[in-house]
Amino acid sequence: MIDDDSRSWSASDQDGTYPRPQLVRRAWADLTGTWTFAFDDEDTGLRDGWERAGEFDRDIRVPFPPEAPASGVGDTAHHRVVWYARTFGVDEVTRAGHDGSTRLMLRFGAVDYRCRVWVDGQLVGTHEGGHTAFAFDVTDALTETPVHSLVVRAEDDPHDIGQPRGKQDWREQPHVIWYHRTSGIWQPVWLEAVPAAAITGVRWTADPRAGVVSASLELSSAPVDPIAARIELSYEGRVLGRVETVVADDEVHLVVPLAALANGQAYEELLWSPEHPRLIDADIRVGADHARSYVGIRTAHVARGRFFLNDRPYYVRSVLNQGYWPESHLAAPSAAALREEAALIKRLGFNATRVHQKFEDPRFLYWADRLGLLVWGEAPASFTFSPVAVERTVREWLEIVRRDFSHPSIVTWVPLNESWGVQHVASDSRMQHFARALVSLTKALDPTRPVVSNDGWEQVDTDIVAIHDYEADPSVVADRYRTRADIDEMIATVGPAGRVLVLSGDVEDAPVMLTEFGGISFDVDAAADAWGYSSATSAADFEARLEGLMRAVHSSRALAGFCYTQLSDTLQETNGLVGADRTPKIPAERIRAIISGSPLAD
Repeated sequence: MIDDDSRSWSASDQDGTYPRPQLVRRAWADLTGTWTFAFDDEDTGLRDGWERAGEFDRDIRVPFPPEAPASGVGDTAHHRVVWYARTFGVDEVTRAGHDGSTRLMLRFGAVDYRCRVWVDGQLVGTHEGGHTAFAFDVTDALTETPVHSLVVRAEDDPHDIGQPRGKQDWREQPHVIWYHRTSGIWQPVWLEAVPAAAITGVRWTADPRAGVVSASLELSSAPVDPIAARIELSYEGRVLGRVETVVADDEVHLVVPLAALANGQAYEELLWSPEHPRLIDADIRVGADHARSYVGIRTAHVARGRFFLNDRPYYVRSVLNQGYWPESHLAAPSAAALREEAALIKRLGFNATRVHQKFEDPRFLYWADRLGLLVWGEAPASFTFSPVAVERTVREWLEIVRRDFSHPSIVTWVPLNESWGVQHVASDSRMQHFARALVSLTKALDPTRPVVSNDGWEQVDTDIVAIHDYEADPSVVADRYRTRADIDEMIATVGPAGRVLVLSGDVEDAPVMLTEFGGISFDVDAAADAWGYSSATSAADFEARLEGLMRAVHSSRALAGFCYTQLSDTLQETNGLVGADRTPKIPAERIRAIISGSPLAD
């Protein structure tokens, strides 16, 4: 049964549990929780028919990876192949809204790295890519039995350096800046019923200058006969605009004029920003399908050495966020934890975050949209350059740009970081072509946001000159970034890490940001393996070092923003502003004053 309830419900005012917040349906069945589980270290499961087993010899709590304590397994040894199984029945199918007129979709938020999925012993699909969502139509696989089996085989080779893996360590024990792995299912799994011609994606483009919002809708298939498509936009219960058309293909583009944007003295009352995170509700109906979404009306571009938000210069105060928890690794410990993370970042005085080497859970992006937090979307890197690594990187990257395009919080794309996966880009023309191609492909899909080609150094065709500098002496930092002339001298020679900053492209008008710095280690427990780029001996020493570096950055007349390393301690990397449990190392109000450059820091 497809929802046709006209009673008010809003995609912009969710509780944060629905796994795909940009395209919400009311009826769905959550399949996270206790599954059965097995390691397959000899890789004999396929030969022995484990897909028909129905259950395995131990339990696991999905969606937590088996390496994480929260899963109930907590085994960090190398296991290349793992199996999952559970059942679902009439209750789950009913909650998903399925009846004889619909198709039942089985959806996964992410499974690292490749998987096969069976329902009632029938293979329903395969997927490769450890950070991207996917779905299978399982309707025809369902047998007549009231209880159905679901089996997943996941394969994640810890030694395959050609797969995008980000900060996941290839060694058995984490070292320096790498962490325990996240294998298998690590984001939500759910069932959802849809009609034969269902909405599979929505891409919002807001143009406040033209006074319109555009929506590109993708359908699961072209309708047998033309059907109606209708979009209504509203804000705080007030209808702003609606449009209707006829659909005969599997894609449709609709433009909704918004008269409220025509008043040049009042249009800003609808714009999205960190200070005013206004979200416009969208009601979407295509044939028998009904879904809710939301859109943030804002612009983001660079010019004149500055980052502009809504056509005004906007100083970026960002923090590097690993998106890692000791109890659950890359998976969030709960849906609520994603909201708490976004709220914590804002409470500490930042208006932005760079989610590092990870495609973050869309529910975090929802809270960034809702609470008002700018996000730089960064790809997890592979550790080698090869045709296979290139293909895998491009495929996942383009999937994520499409998935996250409509989040107003995302204002910058970062396909590469510190030349990971293109280690010899300074001298290898193949790697330069690849880096340049990633920029061009990103802009082909999304011309509305700036792109940082290679955060840190060795950048090609970059929109922002992003510099990493872990100098611990505030006076050196102040001198290095005092004026644009000082920075241009580094651009013309070499940067602070001994790397060329810009390999090609015109950056004369590009803004410069210090996108990694700080990294001050202060471990309240004084662990022997505590690591950072510099070290503090006490809370007072930590505060003084932090304040010194931030004063130096704030004194720059040339920087358009910064990204401090980092938000939280992560295993042995103890250079967070807060501990692994998200407790601030000094009072949060003090951190906020120092980060924001408030007079309270005096």
